[in-house]
Amino acid sequence: MANVNIAGLGKSYDTFRAVSDISLKIDEGEFLIFLGPSGCGKTTTLRMIAGFIQPDAGRIEIGARDVTHEPPHRRNIGLVFQNYALFPHLSIFENVAFGLRRRKMAEGEIRKRANEVLELVRLSHLTERFPKQLSGGQQQRVAIARALAIRPDILLLDEPLSNLDARLRLQVREELRSLQKSLGITTIMVTHDQEEAMSVGDRLVLMQAGVIEQVGSASDLYNAPANRFVADFIGRTNFLRGSAVDASTFRTDSGLILHTGSQRTGAEEALVRPEAIRLTREAAMEGPNCFRGRVERCVFLGGVVEADIELEGGTRLKAVTSPRELAFEGLSAVENSPVFVSIAAKDVVPL
Repeated sequence: MANVNIAGLGKSYDTFRAVSDISLKIDEGEFLIFLGPSGCGKTTTLRMIAGFIQPDAGRIEIGARDVTHEPPHRRNIGLVFQNYALFPHLSIFENVAFGLRRRKMAEGEIRKRANEVLELVRLSHLTERFPKQLSGGQQQRVAIARALAIRPDILLLDEPLSNLDARLRLQVREELRSLQKSLGITTIMVTHDQEEAMSVGDRLVLMQAGVIEQVGSASDLYNAPANRFVADFIGRTNFLRGSAVDASTFRTDSGLILHTGSQRTGAEEALVRPEAIRLTREAAMEGPNCFRGRVERCVFLGGVVEADIELEGGTRLKAVTSPRELAFEGLSAVENSPVFVSIAAKDVVPL
């Protein structure tokens, strides 16, 4: 287990700047997520940490060691690939033991370590099977066990759940989070899936076009986005064009006056999260941001209801609420039904 220090890291391919001057400190035992759209530089950054790509500039330290120019096998890292990369001709036990044998460890120690990690990932009963005899989730757990068997200083995960179906993906990510916390191993994962990142990461590093847009907890990025890109990428958002009237008031282009909970001089846009919008049958008695509107469209999704609302003046908002809340308010929320929209000032965030 070790901390990781990245300073001024950069990588170009001809005229294309894949990663530009990234600096970041990753704490010992932290689960850090590199998140962003395809081509943002997250995988390139991970591969530079792993040693598969040499940076053009900058420094990478794992613990107290400068490993910038060290080959992968000298960095003591565990790496789990997107496609598992298991050896089809080797048993599950031999797949896990592969890295230990390459290190020329004694047979007794190899068996001890391999059995320990297979027990950890709950596959000790399948040691003699081959990869093709396992499910996708089981194969991924074998890949994780193989990475952990060498007792790495850090664990690197390159889109480890992308090949799994939705239900299995949810199960394996919960197992991965639990395993990482029980071991306390410093873990860095790459994903483009915001829900996956928010559910497992201690901190998120959101990237775009080779640079870091914001670093923080899922709550930080969701509730206090640094810019429009962050707000748009993390969760769903209503963006309202307009201008700041003063430190606590924002006027939309359609003339809607919104009281805000934060200050941002010169703001030309404000965001309102769909779940922050309250729908009522009658006008709310408290709070300044209460508007009359009508339901344009309503979709029942089991635990939540999504509604498209048009306010007087033409402003359109997407709201997310629960069926129980709608029933409590006595709303049928069918198309063209009248509704009142209420938004707390703290939930109107100028950008």
